[in-house]
Amino acid sequence: MLTVQDKVSSPVRLEAYDAPFHIGAVSLRVRDLPRLTAFYRDAIGLTLITEEPGLSVLGVDGVPLVRLEAGASAPISAAGLFHLAILLPSRGDLANWLAHAARTRVPLEGASNHLVSEALYLSDPEGNGIEIYRDRSRPEWPRLDGGAIKMSTDRLDLDQLLRESDGAAYPGMPSGTGMGHVHLRVGDTAQAEGFYRDGLGFDVMVHYPGASFLATGGYHHHIAVNVWGSRGAGLRADSDAGLASFELVATDDQAFATMRTRMIAAGGRDEGGTVTVADPWNNRLILRR
Repeated sequence: MLTVQDKVSSPVRLEAYDAPFHIGAVSLRVRDLPRLTAFYRDAIGLTLITEEPGLSVLGVDGVPLVRLEAGASAPISAAGLFHLAILLPSRGDLANWLAHAARTRVPLEGASNHLVSEALYLSDPEGNGIEIYRDRSRPEWPRLDGGAIKMSTDRLDLDQLLRESDGAAYPGMPSGTGMGHVHLRVGDTAQAEGFYRDGLGFDVMVHYPGASFLATGGYHHHIAVNVWGSRGAGLRADSDAGLASFELVATDDQAFATMRTRMIAAGGRDEGGTVTVADPWNNRLILRR
């Protein structure tokens, strides 16, 4: 007979984290801090970890995933964040979040089956894009001739997904949730590949028209870049609303040392335990262990 202990499963290992690096907290520069804090807590389902004048930190399991910084004095620029992408552990978790969004009238902007993942899209009240998704397991990812990952943007059947919801009141995003990737708006994808692939060592996994998807460790993408509404965009100002920075988390000391060298060679600076570098549009990355 199964005991309670036998029925308890270990936490799901996120596919995005099975790599030398993964994305950590995404920091947003905002105009209305109380409103954005309430949105990421109540609509998205993150837990408020820290709240102090000018700063709110939200996440899961005590791990920061979204940092909201007051002080934006200019609009969101052409370059910057396309969306941050919160990765849930399972399809059931995605169904539960969708049911929560339906009950609380959180407006969605899209829903896609990407073959490697299933995703829901929306924006926060200040226009920052958000993806909430779940990954299929790596053995399920379709491949092209030669082994490259195949991705698509097909319709996601929301009625079918909702049927997998447990119907319970939503307690917030589940344990094991993480930041899966960031998708950036840039002025030129070739220049972006020069920075992220040639400079920082990411692998280009997939090309779409006007977009590139890059990763480490064979993931479908930790960082994506596109020019769909930003072709030719220039440098972002530090006062712009939207993306302030995002973390790149190294899984061990060797990975950290390798990326530290690459980031410093790309113009980054060592800040004592972390390294910061900006891409050609002033999108900032912060490397940490």
